[in-house]
Amino acid sequence: MIKNLLRGFSALFLALVPLLSAPAAQAAPTAEVTTLAEAVGLVEVTEEDRTGYTRSSFKHWNSGDDKSDGCNTRAEVLISEAVVAPTVEAGCKLTGGTWVSYYDGQQVTSAGSLDIDHMVPLAEAWDSGASAWSAVRREAYANDQGSAVSLVAVTARSNRQKSDQDPADWMPPAPEAQCRYVGEWVSTKLRWNLTVDDRELEALKVYSEGPCEDTIVRYTPAA
Repeated sequence: MIKNLLRGFSALFLALVPLLSAPAAQAAPTAEVTTLAEAVGLVEVTEEDRTGYTRSSFKHWNSGDDKSDGCNTRAEVLISEAVVAPTVEAGCKLTGGTWVSYYDGQQVTSAGSLDIDHMVPLAEAWDSGASAWSAVRREAYANDQGSAVSLVAVTARSNRQKSDQDPADWMPPAPEAQCRYVGEWVSTKLRWNLTVDDRELEALKVYSEGPCEDTIVRYTPAA
C-alpha cells in the first residue's frame, strides 16, 4: 500500500516538473495610446550619427508576412492599402487597382507609379539607433507590417522629395496630411525605440503644440 502511494506521488511529481521548470510565456506588447504632445515627450533626444550607413544594411524587400502567397513585402503593402483591390496574377503581378497617396492627395491607378515609403527612412533609423541593431532586427524594421503606419504606399515623386529627411526639413505637401504624418512619424520612432535630434524635436513640438495638438498617437513596441 505504502509503495503504491509512493509510486503515485513520484508519478505526480514527475508530471509537474516540466510545468514548474518551463519558462513563463512572454506577454504580447501592449498597445499604447497617447496625445501627440505626450508622445513627443517620450522620445529620447540624442545626436545623430550616420557613420557606416549603407542602404544594404536593411535587407528588403523580403518574402513578406505571408510566406505562401508568392508576394514580397512591397506587393503585400500595395494590396493591403489599395482602395480598389488590384488583380493578383501569377508571380504576384498586380494589375488594375487604385491607391490614394496621402502625402500629396494623388489618386494612382498603376502600382508601378508608387513607392513603398519607410515612414522613418532607413538612413534616419540608422542615425537614431538602428546602427546598433542586429541584421535580423534591421530586416524586421525594413519590412515591418506589424504596424499599419511603418510602410506607406505613396507617389514616387513625393517619396523622392522626402528622401531621408525628418520633419524639420520635409513635410507632406498636402496640408491636410501633415498632422497624420507627424503622428505616424512619432509612432514609428516609439515603436522601434528610435531617438530624435534637437532640430527634429523642435519641429515636432511646433506641430504637437499647435495645429496638431488634437492628434492621437497609437503604437505597439516592436518585439
